[in-house]
Amino acid sequence: MSFTDLIVESDLADIAEIRIDPVAGHRSLFSMKEFNADEPIVAFMARATYDVPNYLTVQISDTVHIELFPECLECANHSCEPNCFFNTTTMELVAIKPVKKGDELTFFYPSAEWDMNQAFNCLCGSADCIGQIQGAKYLSAEALKKYRFTDFIQSKLAAR
Repeated sequence: MSFTDLIVESDLADIAEIRIDPVAGHRSLFSMKEFNADEPIVAFMARATYDVPNYLTVQISDTVHIELFPECLECANHSCEPNCFFNTTTMELVAIKPVKKGDELTFFYPSAEWDMNQAFNCLCGSADCIGQIQGAKYLSAEALKKYRFTDFIQSKLAAR
């Protein structure tokens, strides 16, 4: 697939860049350097908070969903075979396996959302693809074993 590059915030240009698919028009985030498993990629904070989820938010409590800053992190797409994790306790995007320069930075959306407001059919193409992405609330026991979840999502899973 052919992509057109866009420069992200200048202080992050050495870490990641946004690429736009000229056919589909969707944006993706790609690594500009290598990261080891468990290595922080970048710190983040809330650019805005909401009491209900939207397609750009990450959930940090029952009533708080945050839009991410740096804003380019909103371009980290879903994968059922992710290489990143949004740690909402330390407020860091962390590599969960080795990331090479040029790899797309992806995360498992249900790892940070209990009940998504816009479910969708996954097109990640992974052999482990779970199909319908709706939030952690809807995952099978088998799927739950495969992924890392935020502390908040872990507390919700423990309570059910």
